[in-house]
Amino acid sequence: MSSPVDRSHWLTIFALTLLFVSYNIANAGINHLDIEDNEFAEFEDFDVDDVVGGVASDQKNVLHDHEEPSTPEQDKEAAITDEDEATVETEDNEFEHVDEDEYEGYEKDSTSKPDLKLNEGPKITFAQLPAHLRSNWESYYLELMILAGLVLYFFNFFLGRSKNQRIAETWYSAFKGPLLEKFALVGDDGKLENSQPGLMKESENVYLLWCSGRTGCEAVLFELRLLKRQDLVAMVMNLFRPQQDQVHVKVFMNDSDMDTFVMCLAAKKTANRFVREMADISVYCPEKKSAVDKFGLPANFVLMSEIGEASSTLLDVRVCSLINNIPEVIESIHFSDQYSGPKQTEDTAPSKMPEVKKMLIFNFNLPLKNGKSIVEAVEIIRPAIMLTFHCIDRVKRFRLSKEFKAKAEKNRQKVEEAFLKSTHAARAEAAAARREEKRRLEKEKILQDDDPEKQRKWEEKENKRLAKKRMPKMKAIKV
Repeated sequence: MSSPVDRSHWLTIFALTLLFVSYNIANAGINHLDIEDNEFAEFEDFDVDDVVGGVASDQKNVLHDHEEPSTPEQDKEAAITDEDEATVETEDNEFEHVDEDEYEGYEKDSTSKPDLKLNEGPKITFAQLPAHLRSNWESYYLELMILAGLVLYFFNFFLGRSKNQRIAETWYSAFKGPLLEKFALVGDDGKLENSQPGLMKESENVYLLWCSGRTGCEAVLFELRLLKRQDLVAMVMNLFRPQQDQVHVKVFMNDSDMDTFVMCLAAKKTANRFVREMADISVYCPEKKSAVDKFGLPANFVLMSEIGEASSTLLDVRVCSLINNIPEVIESIHFSDQYSGPKQTEDTAPSKMPEVKKMLIFNFNLPLKNGKSIVEAVEIIRPAIMLTFHCIDRVKRFRLSKEFKAKAEKNRQKVEEAFLKSTHAARAEAAAARREEKRRLEKEKILQDDDPEKQRKWEEKENKRLAKKRMPKMKAIKV
């Protein structure tokens, strides 16, 4: 059972909160930058001279307080001691043995003075570090925000992937029994020996299930197209452009089990997209009609049908009542014997008719929103999945009348002729372009030749051809 509230909204709120906290931490580091950089700011207000003077005066006061009055004899002895200490004994010069003529610039009388710098201690210098190398929050707030975004992205990735996997497993476990009753093989992966039949994971949000072994159709493909919950950017975009989890069912019919007709029942937005993108609908039934009056369906559904007899027969009471019960689940129902996929652009126009297939395509919404759990959503969509088997049997038994059959064949013949005309025009243009290129190369070859006689003959030949081309075409009538 999943939580009543969709976790994507909580992830978005958590992302915004984490970015807000990172921004506040960065601002706090900027505000305390001066205090952290200057560790001795609290001592700058004191004057060094005042401190030294105060300490010296205190010491003098202490000495005067403890000094005893001296006698005249003691003062005399102290004066003699000071004179002895001030007397400097001179020793012989240690450079007396040096010859004056041997060393230039040496003066005997000069007295060597000791280098006072040798007696000094090592000088301490403080390196001036630039502001961008100091340890403060201002230098790392961008990295913190990037790190928070990466952590949030990976957290959403694992959470979204696990939820999509739970949805797919719940759907498969709910319909595995009915599918085994309808088909001989469920979970075919195309191999000779299918050791693990079941869902095939196409991507983190797409799961496939192939079923075969049923009369009336070659195979059925169940495709679960879930939201990209593993992608944080896609979930944020989903807040602005909401989408839904969908189940696409594609039924590949046998050639002998389906007649020639094209029809589609879809919601208005989906119908507009089909008319623009799908090749068979845009050619055979581009006109959209309301399905309210004739079939009693909701107002947001639109019917596009090539043959009216097909739509009135296949959309029977059972189908219409099911659509009225779960209109939020039904997205589109598309039956076509000319299905070739989306329309091809003009740049990639094919040179031959596209390959068509007889197919039934159903698009169902999986209603996981509005506080519904996964199990509840799967149970809501169960009647729609069962509808596909009813439609397979109905299409297999349905046959057009002679009048509408001839109309359908005529429509297909017109489409084929129009295609051949368009391709013929394209082939004619390509042939004309090749001829012009051949004449251009021939002209360049003649002009490069130094023989004027050949150039004259080629010009006469070209003038005759152009004059003949300009003459009006006339038919010769024999009397």
